[in-house]
Amino acid sequence: MSPPPTTRSGSTLVLTVLASSQFLMTLDTSVMNVSMATVAQDVGTTVTGIQTAITLYTLVMASTMITGGKVGTILGRRRALAIGLMVYGVGSFVTGLAPNLAVLLVGWSLLEGLGAALIMPAIVSLVAANFLPERRSAAYGLVAAAGAMAVAVGPLLGGTVTTFFSWRYVFFGEVVIVLVILLALRKVKNVPPERVSLDLISSVLSVAGLAMVVFGVLRSSEWGWIRSTPGGPELLGVSPVIWLLVVGLLVLYGFMRRQSALLDRGKVPLVDPHLMSDRQLTGGLGMFFAQFVVQAGVFFTVPLFLSVVLELSALETGLRILPLSIALVFAAAGIPKLRPHANPRRVVRAGLGVMIVGIAILTAGMDPGADAAVVAVPMLLMGLGLGALASQLGAVTVSAVPDSQSAEVGGLQNTATNLGASLGTALIGSVMIATLTSSAVVGIENNPAVPPSVQQEADTRLASGVPFLSDTQLEKALSDAGVEETTRDAIVEVNKDARLEALQTAFGITALLAVAALFGTGRLPRRAVGSEPGG
Repeated sequence: MSPPPTTRSGSTLVLTVLASSQFLMTLDTSVMNVSMATVAQDVGTTVTGIQTAITLYTLVMASTMITGGKVGTILGRRRALAIGLMVYGVGSFVTGLAPNLAVLLVGWSLLEGLGAALIMPAIVSLVAANFLPERRSAAYGLVAAAGAMAVAVGPLLGGTVTTFFSWRYVFFGEVVIVLVILLALRKVKNVPPERVSLDLISSVLSVAGLAMVVFGVLRSSEWGWIRSTPGGPELLGVSPVIWLLVVGLLVLYGFMRRQSALLDRGKVPLVDPHLMSDRQLTGGLGMFFAQFVVQAGVFFTVPLFLSVVLELSALETGLRILPLSIALVFAAAGIPKLRPHANPRRVVRAGLGVMIVGIAILTAGMDPGADAAVVAVPMLLMGLGLGALASQLGAVTVSAVPDSQSAEVGGLQNTATNLGASLGTALIGSVMIATLTSSAVVGIENNPAVPPSVQQEADTRLASGVPFLSDTQLEKALSDAGVEETTRDAIVEVNKDARLEALQTAFGITALLAVAALFGTGRLPRRAVGSEPGG
């Protein structure tokens, strides 16, 4: 076990290195969303191909995270971080040069995903090694804030670079950042390696189980959760998604049984099953999962409102979301500084409360006259709420176990966040498209300005789901299809109302998920990390 951390003069540099690493890992999940059409054209594929690359990056990263944490224990955390950064940097360079989709998948989805699986658990462990317990809340808060900022500024960054230069410069820029981090890495205090073995069967079981669960969740919006969407694949009469989830969870159950068997035989498991009986740890992991479900729901719907409903550019959309990042950093850094001994349970509950108010304002603000100003206050409140959670949860999970197990906790923590983000996006996306479809179909059927022949054709074409289109996109599509002007205007109005109803429903479900998260806060500690009992 490494000696306890001490206050170091280079702590700001250490925090910058670790926060920058976290920022990079999260950036790729958001930076290209606004530039998919341009990327697809450059590499000779479709938007679906680029969506596949983003999906597989999340899949590789999430499914190998637990194994990555154990590899970090074997290699030593700083070495694991360095190797992960080098793999990630090579992946970014390959992606920047990619002439086709196959090379893009190797660079972006595979190499960057594997690099992230080594980097993210190591970051958690290195924060514990480099900061005293009383300073860890602030350190974890800023590292988490860096990740959330990447989600918020990704569309702005991606849209700006793609518009004025080329999307490839985003990935070449990542290579430069990786090199700078590697040069500064020697300032980070290491956690030395431990003489433990990696159980390959456990690793295969964890990767296979997590991959099936994450892949099932990611495909749910296209294939349906249980009943297959029209034209979608079927397996034994239902959607493949339910089978992926069932089999994946069974494999994970087998994985946990193997961990117990290894422990009984005196061997080192991939994950200590006793960790799952720790109330504080499971409470912290549950809150990480809940936070990212809610966060993903908001980050999925707000950009759609700004870019599709209001037809703002990627740059304008990013600027409207930017207040969230500023408020998030302010709260994540300010709460530990101003109230270092604050009650974690109370802070998290307050953060969720602020987020619920913000989402409620968004829900109420979705009316036909809504404009971009409606997101200003909610984005500030969401940022403050997310920052409050970020200021506590990292320290809560890691402080629940000895520092020697911090890499394992890092793997579990990042698995929980990736599962939460995947499920949040899929769930809110499914609800939104289902609401949009039913509302649009009913609206067209009940509109006397739409001829019966058009109503019948709409019923057939929209059965598999209504695409989330702007007024301009829909008017062009209807015009190209030769739809008469009066009918065209009526359908556009129906779509406009259906879109707002879908967004309102999506925000409402997100608010309910945030309220549900409050029920899990009872497992969080009342005493701040690093505080003495009774302090």
